Amino acid sequence: MTELVHYAIEDGVATITLDSPHNRNALSRQLVGELFERLDRAAADDDAKVVVLRSAERVFCSGADLSEAATGSMEEGARAIVDLQRRILAHPLPVVTRLAGPVRAGGLGIVAASDIVVCSEEVSFAFTESRLALAPAVISLSVLPRLTSRAAYDTFLTGRTFDATEAAAMGLVTRTVPDAHLDETVAEVCTELAKAHPQGLRETKALLARPILANLEAGAEDMIALSARLFGSDEAREAMLAFLSRRS
Repeated sequence: MTELVHYAIEDGVATITLDSPHNRNALSRQLVGELFERLDRAAADDDAKVVVLRSAERVFCSGADLSEAATGSMEEGARAIVDLQRRILAHPLPVVTRLAGPVRAGGLGIVAASDIVVCSEEVSFAFTESRLALAPAVISLSVLPRLTSRAAYDTFLTGRTFDATEAAAMGLVTRTVPDAHLDETVAEVCTELAKAHPQGLRETKALLARPILANLEAGAEDMIALSARLFGSDEAREAMLAFLSRRS
């Protein structure tokens, strides 16, 4: 199989790159499995001080792999997305996510779980689940603690596309910068993080992540069940197949 997630280490920065252009970095079983392995590898890498999550091309993540979701049970997939958020939140190293292009649906769970998110001004976002007879169930575990209530109602219910400026205002991303300054800003963030003592960085991250992790653990099973029920419904299967047909 072609590798979908790459790992590289340089100057204390472990870079994890999503590279599945055929489905716009959708969260397929293979991609999520490789992402788990790369995150674990970074945690065990003595040379790594910071993790950077990014995409190889402009699209960061299109959400769930609907071709898999439309043809099988989604409980396993929902559980994996919960575990992915948990691993990012509980990772011993700070996780900096670099966004150069669109993020949709399940991909926003990665964004919300990340510690710092640096975003090009050209990036767009959307919680598209409601338009596919679904709900942003499992990703709500990390997303809702980041957003204001009004922003959550607006974006979850409508499924509309919103821009980087709105995403920063509602707390979904840390900062937005012109596209030409994206890599420079990510490098500056990593340099600042590397100045901290490893123990101070690890323990401070754990302190900050504690309430979001508690929310995740308390609601995980309910949200997994809700996600599996909705993905398995006739309404969602019909909507997903129609979407896939239009896209092809």
